[in-house]
Amino acid sequence: MTAFATSYRGRRVLLTGHTGFKGSWLATWLVELGAEVTGFSLPREMDGDTPHWDVLRLPIADRRGDMRDAVALQRLVAECRPEIVFHLAAQSLVRPSYRQPLDAWSSNVQGTANLLEACRVIPGVAAVVAVTTDKVYANREWPWGYRECDQLAGHDPYSASKAAVELLCDSYRKSFWHRSGPLLATARAGNVIGGGDWAEDRLIPDLVRAMQAGQPLLIRSPSSTRPWQHVLECLSGYLLLGQRLLEGDRTCAEAWNFGPAHEANRSVAEVLQALREYWPTLNWQTGAEDGLHEARLLYLDCAKARAGLNWMPVWPLATALQMTADWYRRSHERGETCTREQLLQFIDAARRASCVWA
Repeated sequence: MTAFATSYRGRRVLLTGHTGFKGSWLATWLVELGAEVTGFSLPREMDGDTPHWDVLRLPIADRRGDMRDAVALQRLVAECRPEIVFHLAAQSLVRPSYRQPLDAWSSNVQGTANLLEACRVIPGVAAVVAVTTDKVYANREWPWGYRECDQLAGHDPYSASKAAVELLCDSYRKSFWHRSGPLLATARAGNVIGGGDWAEDRLIPDLVRAMQAGQPLLIRSPSSTRPWQHVLECLSGYLLLGQRLLEGDRTCAEAWNFGPAHEANRSVAEVLQALREYWPTLNWQTGAEDGLHEARLLYLDCAKARAGLNWMPVWPLATALQMTADWYRRSHERGETCTREQLLQFIDAARRASCVWA
């Protein structure tokens, strides 16, 4: 299917957070590559991101549990014997982290520590890709992108907990795996969009839900700017990074940014106007802010990924928005799920762009 297939076909892969937005798309891609995937996510009644996963019906081992259960994680790793781990499970939203900060800290930091410890004490894991966020940086509201060497910080509990995960991973690399053991990398991506995201407090899912309810969506910060990209863009980076780790490239066992080209940094208002071109019935209005701190300007510098991994974005923002609107519109109007179809379109576009992995 792609050059990735030579690295992932027949590989035993543990994917945490497989029922979430990113996780379900990554599970789809790994299945297409012929990997033997075991997924681990919260039990169904606790997981608000399952609708996309449910309709995919992927042939993987669907395991449920809590990342904060160290015993369960060690049992899981011992049973599935993964060669590579993609760690996406997390409490991944800013505003809910204000309401329940201990959930963000325990899920993100303790959960990741439990996973890394399981990979440390149970032999056989060759590579780990731990996904954090672009919000791990000390945000100075600079008009240029943050590099992997810039200061880590976090204002809200979610961002701070993810910055702590970066420190945790660096500690494991230096304390236990500096000479042998799994190669561990972290991946920091910007705001991802795409079909199948139904999480609360995210722009496009909230917009679609408001449209389905026949109401305009109240937008808090229309001028806030983010690095928007389709979910498949960052996933291609995660897979490329995992491929290099599986090949034993120790220079890749560090932090990496995966964000869009600079021109894809757009305000919320600009993204909404662009989405309406592909789905005219979408409607919104500006509402009052709730007083909670959230970054207004955030860019990523991805020169390292371009130079060190030969990674580059595939779809321009206009295409990413068109694909996203098309996925939700087809789901809403016809009950169709075009996840695999869009994955194949993305791979075809990557081939035509001569991406190194395609």
